[in-house]
Amino acid sequence: MLEPSASLTVGLATVGVVYAIHSNFTPSLADMQSLPAGNTDTDAAERKATWMSAGVVCGIALLAKDPTIFVLGSVATVGLAWFSRHATWTDSKATPIAAGPGVSATSANDLATGPQMTTADYQMFHSSEFVSS
Repeated sequence: MLEPSASLTVGLATVGVVYAIHSNFTPSLADMQSLPAGNTDTDAAERKATWMSAGVVCGIALLAKDPTIFVLGSVATVGLAWFSRHATWTDSKATPIAAGPGVSATSANDLATGPQMTTADYQMFHSSEFVSS
């Protein structure tokens, strides 16, 4: 078991590690809220981040044999998981933004449910001057 000051320091460092894991594994909360509710990609990313965080918290707490680290890390893991799930499973009711010059005003919801875009086939080096015989 660690001294109280060391225990708190390592616990706060563990909270930082949990935050870093969630920040790197998941999109920002604003991006999650802009997508249609129940997006499977963000849901899977959140679950991976939560499981990775839980494993890291348990590993650090077991190595240090200190309950304070476990409690602080667990609270951070559950809190960040809740924020991410709430953002993923809540439909955005925001109105379209007033886009500036060079910015698309199409929302992510319209892109996800709108008409499918198609492109013409492209063949690299199609002209005869680049083709060797």
